[in-house]
Formats: sequence, C-alpha cells, structure tokens
Amino acid sequence: MTIFEQSLKNLQKNPKKWVITGVAGFIGSNLLEKLLMTGQTVIGIDNFETGHQKNIDMAVLEAESFCKKNNILFGSFEFLQGDIRDLNTCYEITSNADYVLHQAALGSVPRSIDNPIDTNEVNITGFLNMLHASKENNIKRLIYAASSSTYGDHPDLPKVEAKIGNPLSPYAVTKYVNELYAKVYKNVYNIDTIGLRYFNIFGKRQDPNGSYAAVIPKWIKAIMNGEEVFINGDGTTSRDFCYIDNAIQMNILAATTSNINALNEIYNVAVGDRTSLTELYNLISSDLAEKISKKVLKEAVYRDFRPGDVKHSLADISKAKRLLGYAPSHNIIKGLEKTIDWYVR
Repeated sequence: MTIFEQSLKNLQKNPKKWVITGVAGFIGSNLLEKLLMTGQTVIGIDNFETGHQKNIDMAVLEAESFCKKNNILFGSFEFLQGDIRDLNTCYEITSNADYVLHQAALGSVPRSIDNPIDTNEVNITGFLNMLHASKENNIKRLIYAASSSTYGDHPDLPKVEAKIGNPLSPYAVTKYVNELYAKVYKNVYNIDTIGLRYFNIFGKRQDPNGSYAAVIPKWIKAIMNGEEVFINGDGTTSRDFCYIDNAIQMNILAATTSNINALNEIYNVAVGDRTSLTELYNLISSDLAEKISKKVLKEAVYRDFRPGDVKHSLADISKAKRLLGYAPSHNIIKGLEKTIDWYVR
C-alpha cells in the first residue's frame, strides 16, 4: 500500500472537514470528487468567473455513483457562491474546518499581461484573505496552489524548489508573493502551510474554451472540430505535463502528512519528464485519429512565441517523493489517454 493509499484509508476511518476555494474550476472540482468519494465533508466556494456549475454537478454525480457502486460512504458537500476578495466570506467558509485547499486564482500568463490589476486582486488579496481567515479560525493546515511560473528566467533544468529566477509575468509575481506571505504567516502567526508549484496540470473537466484556455484541452477540441491548431514558437518549447490525479495526490498528501519536516515547504507537482509542443501535438492527434477517424486531421500551424512564457520547464520531484511520499500515478501517455477518452465521451 502506498503512502497515498494509506492516507485515503485513514481519511475514510476519520473523516475531516475541508474547504476548497475555486471548487467549480478544473482542479477544484476534481479535488471535490475525490474527497466526496472518501467520505469527507467539503465546503466549496466559487464566484464562477472562470469556473462552471457543471463541473460541480459532474463531480458530485461521479462521486455518488462511485460510492454507490462500491458500497462506501459518500461525503457531504455545501456550496457557497462568493468571492475570496471578501474577507468576511473567507471567515465564514473556514469556520470549524480542518483543512483548506486553496485553488482559487486567475490563471494564465497572457491573462495577467492583459489584466494585471484583476490578477493581483484575486491572486494576492484573495490569497491573503484566505490565509488570514485560516489563521483566525485555527485551521490545521492550508495547502495552496503555487506555480512553476515562479521559476521565471532561471536557466537550470530540472527546476529545484530552492532556485528561482526573476518573474516574467504579473501572474508569476502574484504566485511568488503567495509563497512569501505563507512564510511570513508561519513566522509571525505559526500557521502551517504547504505550497504546490503546479507544472501544466491537465485532465478531465479542464475548460477548452476561451482565449486563455490551456493547451491540451484547447488542442483536443480543435482537432475534434476539424479546426486549426496553433503552436507558439518553433515547437521545441517543452513542458512537464502533469495529469490531474497526480495533483490530487499531492494535495491530499500535503494536507494529511504527519512528517513535521514536510510542513511550511514548497513542492513541485509534476512528473519529472518533459514533452515538446510538437511532440504533444503528435501524441494528441494520433490518439484522436483512432477515436474520431471520420475527422480530417490538419497539420499544426506555427506562429510567434508568446510573451511571458519560458522556453523549457522540467521539475525535480525528489523533494516531494522524499518528504511527502509522492509517487506519480500517471505519465504524459497514460494521462493523455484518459483525458482524451473523457473529452470524446
């Protein structure tokens, strides 16, 4: 039994009360589904600026179906439509909770370049509100979504948590500020936090629509609809693409770890492998070619490199393995297969 499997087993025996911010989003709704499958009590908040009610509905439905099929206890869920930029709302949702999984944010580097003010308000003010409310309500631990964008222009590969460069976008600035606030709150108020630097998380329920959509769902939708796929740059840009189940594992391991040396740290959430954009397009298109054979698959169109992006990204995940017992369950191939199957269905 893995450390993660043991953590889930312990939670089933001793359920906790969890807060998920951004619960209607891609990562938040997947966390909701997993916690409900494990018999937990969950309080979720979202303002639907980027999240969707259908994500919550699907997460609850799939969790209920899983629990019924396996004859196990289904958790309970309460939803509050609200905004983390309101401090009183943050006080309300953290009352009497055990853990906070803070996923709410305005993501996307291009979005932050287009609108740095809103990005700052949500990602910094909203984060500070949740951190302060968690401190005031004596939350056991706050786990927050950090970002690989924090590495900025640091040239080394793989990326090691202790070495970062200069931020290349407003989004990167906001995520680095979150880490600084978490450290200060530990030193001043003794609240335990763990930051998770996500590396290109992908999977079911990730929104393929809009100008700020992530690359994998966007390309899957385009290929399925017979539309052109655009690759920014020459196609050699590479990323450490990480399937959603790996991110779920890290959130739960971080919240429940009994290793005191693991607390108040930053961890990479990734697989430890990188895939170029051209390789990614070939993987997606070849998989879809088998599933939607009637569609005509077009060649990708290459265009200018996107401002604010880094050329290559690859994570060192040894720290997460050593201190949290992290063991990625899905590589890019396995993750894409499951993701594409879901979108086709």
